Amino acid sequence: MGWKTKWLGLAGLVVLLDQATKLAAERWLTYHQALPVFPGFNLTLSYNRGAAFSFLAEHSGWQRWFFTVLAAAVSVFLVRWLRQIGDRDRWLSAAIALILGGAVGNLIDRLLYGHVIDFIWLYYDRWSWPVFNIADSAITVGAVAMIAHMLLVKPERQGA
Repeated sequence: MGWKTKWLGLAGLVVLLDQATKLAAERWLTYHQALPVFPGFNLTLSYNRGAAFSFLAEHSGWQRWFFTVLAAAVSVFLVRWLRQIGDRDRWLSAAIALILGGAVGNLIDRLLYGHVIDFIWLYYDRWSWPVFNIADSAITVGAVAMIAHMLLVKPERQGA
């Protein structure tokens, strides 16, 4: 199986799971009404017009196009990076594919709706994590895997 099938397939799976769960959240959840799943975890439909942690969400709308262009540019960069790596480094390729899938999942939302659909809410006592989605999770897991890879994997020795 070539790099295109494997890693673009992983990114595509992230996009499919992300979009399917967002459609389910839109259909079955009521905006800003928590549906308790178990202590510390609710499903709560929310819309984010900004970036992570609602950064720039309260602005007049220019941020939609800024983050759309940024996500598209990052996605192109990630595909090119995956192409360069190929199958040489599976962990790094998997991390990039997860980030790519998450970026494309949220890019689709911005293009279609002008905001990102979020629905996963984690909390403990008075502490609460901002509501997020599958794409955000994939980006986070991919970024953590990429950082771990950078810290733990020794670079190949440059020529003798």
